[in-house]
Formats: sequence, structure tokens, C-alpha cells
Amino acid sequence: MMDSVFDELYQKYHHDVFQFLFYMVRNKEQAEDLVQEVYIRVFKSYQRFEGKSSEKTWLYSIARNVAIDSFRKQKGWKGRLLDKFDWSSSQVKDESPIPEEITIQNEEIKWIYQCLDYCTVDQRSVVILRFLNDLSITETAEALGWTESKVKTTQHRALKVLKKQMEILNEKEGLESEKVRVER
Repeated sequence: MMDSVFDELYQKYHHDVFQFLFYMVRNKEQAEDLVQEVYIRVFKSYQRFEGKSSEKTWLYSIARNVAIDSFRKQKGWKGRLLDKFDWSSSQVKDESPIPEEITIQNEEIKWIYQCLDYCTVDQRSVVILRFLNDLSITETAEALGWTESKVKTTQHRALKVLKKQMEILNEKEGLESEKVRVER
């Protein structure tokens, strides 16, 4: 019985869980490893799943814990993200390409992807769940174990950060294209 439930959970959601983890950790191999870890935890704790939340939000809450555990294990800049992004130190730009499985439909998502570096882990979780995994405010609150107002506040802050970064990127790109025009 457990096997069929487990297989169904895997079939139905593993791509969404992978996508969530990929945007959290920004590394394809690591995201694949963490998906396995999520399903190991699912397997161990399925008996305790009370059906109070939907399977989907339950899976995302496990995935988020797995991502945070992995950040804690990795010292270095991703670990620092948990405390606070250290703006004074040299900013680490992560140029890891986006894997083929995650086709980026539009430019906006590309921007968001680049700008996620500047968000806290909480902000990143909200942005990914809301805009990339299409969860409602209520579902996001459920997945994160938060109140809806905390989700809204965090989303608001995250979008401010993203907007600021997009403006900076826009200026840079604008300058780049200016240069190209001048050089031609």
C-alpha cells in the first residue's frame, strides 16, 4: 500500500520538487541529490502525514527543510545567506546555467533567477513557491508553516529586493548596449 502511494507522490510531484530545490540551491546535481533526500524523508514520515495540508504543500515543506539543512552544512557564502547577505564583502555571482529540464519560458523568470542571489532564504522560498511553483498565498503559508500575513510581508520585501536588482541589472545591460553602439 505504502509503495503505491509513494510512487504516486513521486510521479506526481518530483519534477516540481526538483524545480523548487534547483531554484533554492542553484545547482543541478545538488538539487537531484536533495530530491532523493526529500523522498527518503517522505518515506520515513508518511505515517505521520495527517492530511491536514495537501500532499503538495507537505512535500514543499519537506523540500524547504532539506534545502536549509544543506545550506547549513555548506559553510561559505550560502551559509552566510542564512544569517544575512553580506553586502560589504565581494558579492559572489553564481553563473550556473539553468538546466534543460527547467525551460525558462520568459525573460522575467531569467531575471528572477539571477536576482534570487540577493534574497534571504525565506524570501527565496516565497518567490519560488509563489511565482515559479504557482502556489497561492494560503498554500505557501501552509508549505512554510507560516501565517498568510508573514507570507505577504516576505513576498513584499522579496519583490522590493528583486525590483532593485533588476534596476541595477537593467542599467548595466543598458550601459553594455550603449558601449556596443558606440564601438560600432
